[in-house]
Amino acid sequence: MTDIQELLLSRIRDVADYPEPGVMFKDITPLLADPAAFTALTDALAEIAEGTGATKVVGLEARGFILGAPVAVRAGIGFIPVRKAGKLPGATLAQAYDLEYGSAEIEVHAEDLTAEDRVLVVDDVLATGGTAEASVQLIRRAGAEVAGLAVLMELGFLSGRARLEPSLNGAPLEALLTV
Repeated sequence: MTDIQELLLSRIRDVADYPEPGVMFKDITPLLADPAAFTALTDALAEIAEGTGATKVVGLEARGFILGAPVAVRAGIGFIPVRKAGKLPGATLAQAYDLEYGSAEIEVHAEDLTAEDRVLVVDDVLATGGTAEASVQLIRRAGAEVAGLAVLMELGFLSGRARLEPSLNGAPLEALLTV
């Protein structure tokens, strides 16, 4: 394990039985509260953005906003929020996707992405991969290229990577931590 992985992991708190019994929630708020850890995380994700040649970062609601915006600033590129349906004003492009029990929809302002853009999707956790997969579809429908996906933490036991990799078409999927 690298020094940065040890630092990041040491600042993630396990919360048992949240949001429901039997779930071990990975709380990143202690990491965000630690300026050294948050800076290290931002630097690592910005390095991934630069390595992919990304021109924009898409952050997935809501923790992807917290991580993605400083990454975009650090990398000197634009930031685009992908939000839950109904949260963005004006014309949007929407993508529906299935959840374990039901479905959901995300939206983006399509005019914020162009055919010249290479987009890195940033989020805190890769779990089942549903939201990330929908964001990849949304980015392509907006006419932009997917440069990759970067997350703080991958929950390997939920097999999100296996679901997501075919839709990435060879673009990298980078997880700083795998638990």
